[in-house]
Amino acid sequence: MKITVERSELLKSLGHVHRVVERRNTIPILANVLLRADRSKLSLKATDLDVEVTDTIAAEVGPGGSTTVPAHMFFDIVRKLPEGAQIVLESSGDRAALAIRAGRSRFTLQTLPESDFPDLAPGEMTHKFTLKAADLKRLIDKTQFAISTEETRYYLNGIYLHAAGSAKAQTLRAVATDGHRLARVEMPLPEGAAEMPGVIVPRKGVLELQRILGTEGTIELAVGTNHVRAQIGEIRFTSKLIDGRFPEYARVIPTNPPRTVEADRETLRQALQRTAILSNEKYRGIRLTARPDLLTLQAHNPEQEEAEDQVEVSYKGEEVEIGFNVNYLLDALGAIESDKVHIGLTDSNSSCLIHAPGTVHTRYVVMPMRL
Repeated sequence: MKITVERSELLKSLGHVHRVVERRNTIPILANVLLRADRSKLSLKATDLDVEVTDTIAAEVGPGGSTTVPAHMFFDIVRKLPEGAQIVLESSGDRAALAIRAGRSRFTLQTLPESDFPDLAPGEMTHKFTLKAADLKRLIDKTQFAISTEETRYYLNGIYLHAAGSAKAQTLRAVATDGHRLARVEMPLPEGAAEMPGVIVPRKGVLELQRILGTEGTIELAVGTNHVRAQIGEIRFTSKLIDGRFPEYARVIPTNPPRTVEADRETLRQALQRTAILSNEKYRGIRLTARPDLLTLQAHNPEQEEAEDQVEVSYKGEEVEIGFNVNYLLDALGAIESDKVHIGLTDSNSSCLIHAPGTVHTRYVVMPMRL
């Protein structure tokens, strides 16, 4: 096997696939990336048995062949070669090694046979549809921060993607929650997605897909019983799905909170960041007190240090005082794109609803905390 490829193309492709590989592996072949060369194309594939990413780039091939090499070491070598370099990859069947040449640089990496490399066979994909890459990226960007990291409730360790809405206005909806907060974002339902079953895409799959997705072009999304697959140009992403039942999340979203605070989003965000400096590093609690046209933010820590800030708001209701985890508020405000933000409050013991004024496509819920 002999392959000649331009450094920037190989580096870009390796950047897409090598992140799937765990740095600590008990199965040696899972530490490797599969290289397969044929007909002026070089295909690279990596997997951890839950997520698989394949990318294909143009290359000068002669003769073709396949092998596997340590993914992170290979990536580091290519990354540190000079820009514009032509890289030659060469291996022979009588030696379990890959030679890498570029200019005066020479490297030799140990290989493992292609036959040992696992294939994440997804089976039949029952539903396929296309959508804009920017739309799917938006769904992920604005919900992934609320994914739970608590392994005991494994069914919360991903984004719940499903068709929702009424017959007149169907949507593709993404929901994530960790039990303390919830993010719900939706977009118009793509053609062909109406019968799609609700699926839970796991956290690692979500994060890898988020890195791969750009803002240009369209992608094809395919959903099966146990897997989801996205075709993004020459990149094919496949992930196992979480086998579990996502909770009835609609019950925790306040429908019509009786009190609404309207604030300038950026002004409130900066005030929260300032006040959070003196919040308890473990619990990150902050107290909000809403009075007519004024929102007061207070925080303190075990060293008896205190912070207070005030933000002018539009609010006409009764005084209400409520505690929140400041990081949850900041994540929600960071995901909202409008200049103004509405915070819907019920009482000191109820969740707040955060959203942009006049929109129904994004909803963020944050549970209160005792301070």
